[in-house]
Amino acid sequence: MVHVCLLPRGGRVTQAGGAQAQVWGGSDSSAAGESLILVDEADREVGFLSKERCHEGRGVLHRAFSLLIFNDRGELLLQRRSAAKRLWPHYWSNSCCSHPRQAETMDAAIHRRLYEELGLKCPLRFLFKFQYQAQFENVGAEHELCSVFIGRSIGPVRADHNEIADVRWVSPDSLFREMQGAGAVSFTPWFTMEWERIRRYHQSALDALQSQGAAS
Repeated sequence: MVHVCLLPRGGRVTQAGGAQAQVWGGSDSSAAGESLILVDEADREVGFLSKERCHEGRGVLHRAFSLLIFNDRGELLLQRRSAAKRLWPHYWSNSCCSHPRQAETMDAAIHRRLYEELGLKCPLRFLFKFQYQAQFENVGAEHELCSVFIGRSIGPVRADHNEIADVRWVSPDSLFREMQGAGAVSFTPWFTMEWERIRRYHQSALDALQSQGAAS
């Protein structure tokens, strides 16, 4: 069962519900013991809790982010989550997703994690924020207030094998077909939700991202 609360500008809508890459062993800064930032539905900090406890049971609402990185051909970088992941292991997902640490700004966190997981540095643009809860069998859950960012990079990908089993570039059209077919079950729930929203309401932002690349 997945529940999602979209937080667009000016209001809220509630509803239920192959490039080659160098693999490297970066420091695993998403360790279970680190403190995540607990928030209310307005994204106000209300406390801190370990990553492990945040994902127990039905989950505790905490601040998170998702990054979607495109190349100069307009393809999106996907990562396949490591088999060692507690939740949704070996599922395909967006380029990078994680959490700000205690006392860390969102801007610092997104750039830190992009480099740690993928070895990439690029400008990132905020698109929207949404709240969701998703249960993974009887293992645990995600319950996040997630900020979504997009960026463009032409640098080589260096995937951290502690976090990522594989990476690939995919065109938006090919991704749409995959998500409409039998392979849809192989994607993480948060990525499925945010990609649908981007496809429907933020195509102009993707077009602008590619236009900037063409002009550079």
